[in-house]
Amino acid sequence: MFYTQAKALQRLLRCKHTFGSTLKSRKASSSRLVLGIETSCDDTGAAVLDETGAILGESLHSQKEVHLRTGGIIPTVAQQLHREHIERVVQEALGRSGVTPGQLSAVATTVKPGLALSLAIGLDFSRRFVRRNDKPFIPIHHMEAHALTVRMLRPVAFPFLVLLISGGHSLLAVARGVDDFLLLGHTLDEAPGDTLDKVARRLSLIKHPRCSTLSGGQAIELLAKGGDRTKFPFRTPMGQTYDCCFLFAGLRNQITMTIKKKEAEEGVEPGAVLSCVEDMAAAAQHSVASHLAKRTHRAILFCKAQGLLPENSPALVLSGGVASNQYIRKALTIITEATGLQLLCPPPKLCTDNGVMIAWNGVERLREGKGILSPDVDVSYEPKAPLGVDISAAVRAAAIKLPPVRIKIPN
Repeated sequence: MFYTQAKALQRLLRCKHTFGSTLKSRKASSSRLVLGIETSCDDTGAAVLDETGAILGESLHSQKEVHLRTGGIIPTVAQQLHREHIERVVQEALGRSGVTPGQLSAVATTVKPGLALSLAIGLDFSRRFVRRNDKPFIPIHHMEAHALTVRMLRPVAFPFLVLLISGGHSLLAVARGVDDFLLLGHTLDEAPGDTLDKVARRLSLIKHPRCSTLSGGQAIELLAKGGDRTKFPFRTPMGQTYDCCFLFAGLRNQITMTIKKKEAEEGVEPGAVLSCVEDMAAAAQHSVASHLAKRTHRAILFCKAQGLLPENSPALVLSGGVASNQYIRKALTIITEATGLQLLCPPPKLCTDNGVMIAWNGVERLREGKGILSPDVDVSYEPKAPLGVDISAAVRAAAIKLPPVRIKIPN
């Protein structure tokens, strides 16, 4: 009897697998399909989406463990790891989707901005792929893809405000269309994710027993939950500069000087974990969150004054790797609730770099017939590339002073 039931179960599983493959095949034959490829920094990602945003197959190779051991991203190492894994990642995404290269409507690939050596791998692979399979090519702006990911998940109409924060970028913009952005402000030095990672390295958090497998930003967020941010009241940058740009290096220097002072007080050498590390992490995280919240607050007030957002259901979209930080999300929730906006965030998995967001940007562009190139057109990567039209000078000229809003978030 047990043998008969086991055989029946095997037949059922085979039928389910065949049925699932048939459904994917039917979907593939009746829908426009886009392969997205992402190699802008240290993650090799690929995904196949249909025009409704359904993820038919995806794959991602993370370089996190390698870069944790080296204390940061080394571009030549990232390049080599992309080179070693990109073909497998793309084949896995296609295999899981049940889609053949011949069924694709287009290939979308990140070409800007990012690490030059990493971008080059994705672009070179994509060039060969589209020429071999005679498919249209859609070059993608990495930050544009982050901004539009939320539209894959829910019907968010243009225009909306977007805050994009990651290890390499920080900007505020109004998204008015698939390729139409007004840049309100951007980082003038380093990105918030970079700041948190550097603070974590200076605090030697990789030596902390709870943080050895975490990135710097993740370690800061974890330890901050047990800390008291008021023990180290760091000054928020740019308090008297009335625009929406960001400065994080000065804040990091404040934190570094305080760490040196505490090391001297505790009589420990640099590289040891301080007894007050949780309080330091909480204070650093709060200062970054507060800076982001205040600049975003001014952006909202500027947009309202200029009529750049709809009166009904205006939205702030938060995306990028640092958007996964729950404390920062709560800080921005306080601002959106005070100003009458809805805060929209993709799930953490789609906030970090991935092939899904690149494929979705390709779908959006394919729908509107924008930026679609023939397979033999030469395309270059751009390590530095602004997003949209920069109107940050107009924001500065408006000189909007912020009303007081208390950023009080329980751990």
